[in-house]
Amino acid sequence: MKTVRLSDANVEFGKYLKSNQSSNATIVAYTKDVEQLISFLQELQKHHVHEVKKEDIEAFLTKMGGAGYTPKSVSRKLNSTRTFYRFLKINEYITDDPSILVAHPQYHLAPPRILTPTEYRALRDAAQEDSRMYAIIELLLQTGIRIGELASLKMKHVKKDSLRIQAVEKHEERTVPLNLRAREALRRYFEVRPKIEVGPVFVTKSGKPFLIRNIRTAIDRYFKIAEIKNAKINDLRHTFVAYHLHHGVSLVLLSKLLGHKRLSTTERYLDFVPERGKETAVLSEL
Repeated sequence: MKTVRLSDANVEFGKYLKSNQSSNATIVAYTKDVEQLISFLQELQKHHVHEVKKEDIEAFLTKMGGAGYTPKSVSRKLNSTRTFYRFLKINEYITDDPSILVAHPQYHLAPPRILTPTEYRALRDAAQEDSRMYAIIELLLQTGIRIGELASLKMKHVKKDSLRIQAVEKHEERTVPLNLRAREALRRYFEVRPKIEVGPVFVTKSGKPFLIRNIRTAIDRYFKIAEIKNAKINDLRHTFVAYHLHHGVSLVLLSKLLGHKRLSTTERYLDFVPERGKETAVLSEL
């Protein structure tokens, strides 16, 4: 067993995540969670990986809960810790993993927020004069792609009637069809988009990439304009799923289009769809 300091191990952990093609957001989140753990352990005068016990990790999670972190956030910190300890074991820094003996806190996932037809039509109307945001809203509603996938779209990924979604964060590459509404929204946006034939689809007026955080802010602004309360950008994806399940689209087809790794992820939405139509392989427009 190799002797290694916790702080040094976390640096190597970040490199490990990067080599496994984890996203920048995942790397930052996991290493920051582990930094918090290490800071707590240092207060206990524990500086090396082999010194940490199950009770130390439990005490850390208890402190996080007392500091105002929700059970869901505490559970995420345990996930980060377990990933860190898997890395330590793979590299033979430890022989026993104390994190696997620690239980996740109990919490209940809130049901997905699904926009009503009145709400998503109001959102669409609110952005009518902003061709870029109108196209973003239509793509998210009509294709169900993730915000990160939308921000990463390149001009070369847009085909006549489909989008090629690149492999990212261990999600496989896939092709997503574009219906008439989505194609028309893109056509309108391309008429005013800076004349740059390469690079991201969605850009600023100066041609720079339209960043995820700015897309979120813009969508939130249009939710307010449309007077839609308690909604977030991911709810457009939830709405896409629920709408097509309600209209009977095959679970297998929908799961493939969404890029879900497991069919069970798509099946969870069935609890929030009161009625399901006769199964079909045909997508429709929202």
